[in-house]
Amino acid sequence: MAAKAEEIEVAGRSVRLTSRDKIYFPERGFTKGDVFEYYLAVGDGILRALRGRPTTLQRFPEGIDGEMFFQKRVPTRGVPPWVQTTTIGFPSGRKADELCPADLAHVAWAAQLGTVVFHPWPVRSSDVDSPDELRIDLDPQPGTDFGDAVTVAGEVRALLDELGWVGYPKTSGGRGVHVYVRIRPQWSFVQVRRAAIALARRIERRRPDLVTTNWWKEERGSRVFVDFNQMARDRTIACAYSLRANQRATVSTPVSWEELTEVEPNDFDLRTVPQRLAGGADPHATIDDVEHDLTPLLEWAQHDEHDGIGDMPYPPDYPKMPGEPLRVQPSRKAKASQ
Repeated sequence: MAAKAEEIEVAGRSVRLTSRDKIYFPERGFTKGDVFEYYLAVGDGILRALRGRPTTLQRFPEGIDGEMFFQKRVPTRGVPPWVQTTTIGFPSGRKADELCPADLAHVAWAAQLGTVVFHPWPVRSSDVDSPDELRIDLDPQPGTDFGDAVTVAGEVRALLDELGWVGYPKTSGGRGVHVYVRIRPQWSFVQVRRAAIALARRIERRRPDLVTTNWWKEERGSRVFVDFNQMARDRTIACAYSLRANQRATVSTPVSWEELTEVEPNDFDLRTVPQRLAGGADPHATIDDVEHDLTPLLEWAQHDEHDGIGDMPYPPDYPKMPGEPLRVQPSRKAKASQ
């Protein structure tokens, strides 16, 4: 006999929970109910990352070993009337109404749908075309590890300090590190991406032995890739306090700069993060207290262009963008010229 559905009050709303005992993380035995309760336990943190942001849901209705899909459009049927959405536009020109969490009930409702990972856009519903968050994604390549990403994050911190900016690091939940910087929402995705490229190139010049901005994997070597295309429209990163879909059930977890050099990704999971929050402050608690002027980075981009260092390739599913170099893998380009 199927377990009876539960009605759970969250943020003053009734949220339905079914199949509480369904296994979602087989290796550790964590259930759908555990995922649901986890998101309630990290409510303030997850809402700080999601509130007012169009959010793509990475769903695993049968657990992480089952089918996975990204849901960008809120279902047209069976949705509570209080669920809020925001219309966003994709590079293709198509549009979609995405979930836009207004309170913790929205997060719980998504967890009931089998959402394990939350992917918010770097914009607010008030202006979906102007990012308010610069996301610096430090992605270790084969031959490098989390420790290398932490070293590069130290270079990012030093550069931000020189700018007088405040950056907020977090683990990715895997081998990487993310650093978030709040910016004034007055620039386009194209401009913010160009700023991200300029910053990445500055870091690369400081540590060419350890950092790369090469988009093509065959050119990256054993270095940490600064993934500037995470700032392209419709590219998202698992948010702070989001679970990750791995067997350990790790969490993308905010840390202080001082902690970053002392932790490991596996320190933070579905069980330990609620305990961590209950026992102390959230390192991202002040992330909304400041917003920075992107102008210095845009000036760096202009200097690079003057020196003949222009744009970088966009992801392969994008339409051709103005000023973008040829989107051809270097090895293929070399063969074609022979």
